[in-house]
Order: sequence, then C-alpha cells, then structure tokens
Amino acid sequence: MYMFKYVTKRIALMLLTFFIIFTMCFVLIKLLPIPTNVLPGQDPEIVAKTLEGRGWITNLREGKNGVWLYDRVPILEQYATYLKRIITQGDFGIATTYGEYINMPIWEVFKSHLPPTILINIYSTLIGVPIGLALGILAALKKNKWQDQLINIFIILLISVPSVVLALLIQYVLCFKLGWFPLTMSTSDAYFTWPVFRSMLPAVFALCLGSIAGYARYTRAELSEVLTGEFMLLARTKGLTKSQAIRRHAMRNSMVVIFPSILSEFIGVFFGSMIIEKMFAINGVGGLYLNSITFQDYDFFMLLSGFQTLIGLTAAIVIDISYGFIDPRIRMGAK
Repeated sequence: MYMFKYVTKRIALMLLTFFIIFTMCFVLIKLLPIPTNVLPGQDPEIVAKTLEGRGWITNLREGKNGVWLYDRVPILEQYATYLKRIITQGDFGIATTYGEYINMPIWEVFKSHLPPTILINIYSTLIGVPIGLALGILAALKKNKWQDQLINIFIILLISVPSVVLALLIQYVLCFKLGWFPLTMSTSDAYFTWPVFRSMLPAVFALCLGSIAGYARYTRAELSEVLTGEFMLLARTKGLTKSQAIRRHAMRNSMVVIFPSILSEFIGVFFGSMIIEKMFAINGVGGLYLNSITFQDYDFFMLLSGFQTLIGLTAAIVIDISYGFIDPRIRMGAK
C-alpha cells in the first residue's frame, strides 16, 4: 500500500514537473521572432497562411512590396490551441521552416528518425553494461593489486577524455587508418542487416566507452564496501566459501545501487546523443533536434524537448521505484 501511494505521488509530481517545463519552453520559444523565411520556389502568401492556420499569427494582410503583415496571437491563446490540438487530434504540428520536411507532419518525421537512435543506444548498453560490471567486479576482488591499478587507469582515462575526442579517435583509428568500419552510418533503413549494423558500430563504441567507465567505477566502489561488511565475516563463519559468500551476499547487496542505474540507462536509450549522432551522420533524433534549432522550427523543437524531458523524468522515477523491488528491506513511502 505504501508503495502504491508512493508511485502514484511520484507520477503525479512527474506530470506536474513536465507540464511546468513544457510550458516554460513554449513561452520562451514564442517570445522569439516568428520565422517567416521563404525558401526558393515558395509562395510567401502560403507561408503566412500556414502560420495563421496553425494559430500563431492573426490579422494577416498584404503590405507594401508584397510583404505580408500580421499581428501576434497572445502566447497563452497559442498555448491553449497547441495543447487542444495535441490532446484532441494528436497533432504536434507541421514543419514550417525545416527545409526538407516543410508541410510534413512532425510526428511522422519524428517516428521515422527514432529507430537509429534507439538501436545505437541499445547496442551500446548491451555492450557497456557487462564489460563495465566485469571490470568493476575484477577490480574489487583484486583491490590494491596490479589488476585493480590497471583498471583504475583505464577508468580515469575514459572519464577524463571527452566523448567527442574518443569519437574522433575511433573515426581516425578504426575507420580511417584500419578501415574496419565506414566513417558514417549507412542511409539504408534495413537496420538488422550486417552492412547497416557494421556502420553503426563506431557510434556504438563511442557511446559505450563512457558507460563502461561509469559502471566499472560504481561496481568497484560498492562491491569493495560490501566485501568489508561484518555480515560477510558472519557468512564465512557459517561455513560458506569465499566465492559462495561473494555470489550469494556481496553481489546481491552491491546490485541494490548499481541495478537501478542500469534500468535508467535502458529507458534513456530514447534520449540519444546529439553530438555523436551528428559526428557519425546518424539520421536519428539527435540530428533532428539540432537542425530544428538551426531552422528555427518551433513545433519540431517543442516535440523533441517535451519528449526528452519526459524520458529524463521517467528514468528518475524508475530509479527510485526499483530500489523497493530490488531490496525487500526498502519500503518507499513508509513512515
């Protein structure tokens, strides 16, 4: 019962937080000038009429030299129209200034860019988690020995070097010098074929190196602390061997802290990495987000900002809730 109340309260707070952040993004975006850029071959009247039809401008009229004049719709009125359209019609808007997607439904464009982002992050998680845990466990079991020192040096290097630099090194060594992988991801949508998977691997390696270092560091710290606990000595005095005590007690207790972060990373695969996607020319959500800012396409920006905010808040809730399921001693919401 305590857990149900706690989860309900957290979800309600999450939705409230999301609404506040989403509202702030909308208001701040709408304080900027409304882009009315006309691309070659476009009719200025059609561009202006599209903005008027979406409820962003009103009192449209033609001025001198063919320039269309308009008045701004009040921001709160725009926001009410925007939310009503999303809730009642599932309409997140159409692209108005994003060159190649002009007049296309934003939600459809977003869905078409989502698979590459999900896949590269899932692959990086599947590679990074077991390697990171294995290195952390080995470092904890061989604490203060040469294996531990070597792993610590590896971890410090990965944490200290920015992911952009690691990505450049991967491109230079694995792609350019050795020629094992292409420099950029294939444009094919056959994501589960070997050529496309092979073209994803450089970006996957660039993403998972940071995860490996993080998991190794956390696992080493938690497992080292658990191994020095008094209950481990008690387990040994009851007849358990060292390996049995580690498997049955030390590993389970150390996973209380580590496992929630793994869950959050699986949820966070939708979040993507904008810089890595841009560097490896991955046609994913990250590049779409950056380009929406460049083209000043506000509806694109709102959808992507809202989506990433929701993913971040959901990951935080999953971390908190998972503690109660992993460790029966923890009861969320209990007094």
